[in-house]
Amino acid sequence: MAKKLAVIGAGLMGSGIAQVSAQAGWDVVLRDVTDEALRRGTDGIKASYDKFVSKGKLAAGDAEQALARITTTTDLDAAADADIVVEAVFEDVDVKRDIFRTLDGLVKDETVLASNTSAIPITKIAAATQRPERVVGAHFFSPVPMMQLCELVRGHRTSDETLATARAFAEGIGKTCIVVNRDVAGFVTTRLIAALVVEAAKLYESGVASAEDIDIACKLGFGHAMGPLATADLTGVDILLHATENIYTECQDGKFAPPELMRRMVDAGDLGRKTGRGFYQH
Repeated sequence: MAKKLAVIGAGLMGSGIAQVSAQAGWDVVLRDVTDEALRRGTDGIKASYDKFVSKGKLAAGDAEQALARITTTTDLDAAADADIVVEAVFEDVDVKRDIFRTLDGLVKDETVLASNTSAIPITKIAAATQRPERVVGAHFFSPVPMMQLCELVRGHRTSDETLATARAFAEGIGKTCIVVNRDVAGFVTTRLIAALVVEAAKLYESGVASAEDIDIACKLGFGHAMGPLATADLTGVDILLHATENIYTECQDGKFAPPELMRRMVDAGDLGRKTGRGFYQH
């Protein structure tokens, strides 16, 4: 019998997690607060499947079957019989805690509750439930169908069994996992990219080098596929500003304090690719 996954949030991350899970044979319910958000999410999933089919990486019949395994709803109660729930909503700890508090009263005792947060400590989210041992971080990367990594995060009380279940799920949908054993804000990956983006932005802000040259230095000097400022534009300057602020608030380490330039860019709406302008013109 197919396992059931509930994904809370139909944005880029949530729809991507739903897509790869359905392709791997999971029955998926995708939940968001509006029908419009769900339509955008499912349209994105179908377009991605179509692209894989056109490139010969996925059979048309398999794409149709995967799409048929995804249902959508605005009702959180639809997660009640899920084996695993993955939350993928906006990076706001209060929003996430509210969702987990509600899920805690809905789902089966053995259900694993996972958050796709990239920076918020899992322990803070788990504390909203009566089952912190069943809560884990499962940080996927965008775009989910293309990016192989999944960062699994132990909260202060996450059990070995829960971590093992989350690993089996992530590996079963084709991901390679790393484990974050201590629940520090930003985990491993967000701390690394945040520190690099902050320092790159400071170098650019102070006129040390152009954005292009800073990114070239990281690509050719360190073998990075993409420079930190181009990464900021791709991810969203606002998203990275929010992440660095979360980490800085938690640890008070100055290397995560975002430069004024990033704040002014966000104030001006220069958020990167999604607005046509960030550190680069798009």
